[in-house]
Amino acid sequence: MKTKNDRIEMLKMLISSNELGSQEEVLNALAREGFKVTQATLSRDFKQLKVAKAASMNGKYVYVLPNETMYRRVSSPRSASEMVRLPGFLSINFSGNMGVIRTRPGYASSIAYNIDNGHIEEILGTIAGDDTIFIVIKEGATQQQVVTKLSYVIQGLTL
Repeated sequence: MKTKNDRIEMLKMLISSNELGSQEEVLNALAREGFKVTQATLSRDFKQLKVAKAASMNGKYVYVLPNETMYRRVSSPRSASEMVRLPGFLSINFSGNMGVIRTRPGYASSIAYNIDNGHIEEILGTIAGDDTIFIVIKEGATQQQVVTKLSYVIQGLTL
């Protein structure tokens, strides 16, 4: 059974990877992904996500997400259901007591939140953008210790 959270994530992916200009188009896209919802439910989801309409590059008005939840549009997007299943983590690299974690667009904030709430004593703090997380590592902690601890909070983490 698909949950509301699954539907919300799918809705974010669909809005950010397609130019959808009407609720009917969004409902049809959701239905193709296995989510049968009513127009009233879609309106409530839009309100929760603070979805707005804005002019696209070709002048057509399409639904967009607010900046804090924006997924960057890509030229050849994967299907929305495939994107929801894939982990957000891409890579990690270190330089001294600093680390840079690369994520898929839109995932850095939530991964940084998980790191901060994972209470990893080897990490002093994080700063997240759209697809990059900067971490500061405690003096004396090794890269391997950090990767081992991060693997508990980041799906798909490998060095």
